[in-house]
Amino acid sequence: MVSVSPSSDPSAALTATFAALADPTRRAILARLAEGDVSVMELAKPFAMSQPAISKHLRVLERAGLISRGREAQRRPCHIESQPLAEATDWLENYRRLWEANYERLDAVLEELKAVGQPDKPPRSPRKGKSR
Repeated sequence: MVSVSPSSDPSAALTATFAALADPTRRAILARLAEGDVSVMELAKPFAMSQPAISKHLRVLERAGLISRGREAQRRPCHIESQPLAEATDWLENYRRLWEANYERLDAVLEELKAVGQPDKPPRSPRKGKSR
């Protein structure tokens, strides 16, 4: 488990974000919290696991800065925090742009090869056997 303060090293915060997102239960919790704040009991309902197990997942998400917990009388609703996800998205976006540029260059090379192969060249006929 990665335990990093999101406000310290940006690289460590990104590591904590991706480590937290690696687990499908934690991603499902975040998806639920994207719809609105809910209590731990409400979060635990759809999962076939104990409330302490859900609390462990919440602690990982909280340490990564992906969620926070408020206080409303007896209730402690969980709230999704957007900043770590925005930073992860920015990081991934850099690679998306890199791959997009690579594909554009590949498309340009393929277009050049098509253009070179086009001039008045008859299509190749299939070989009918060796004639030696």
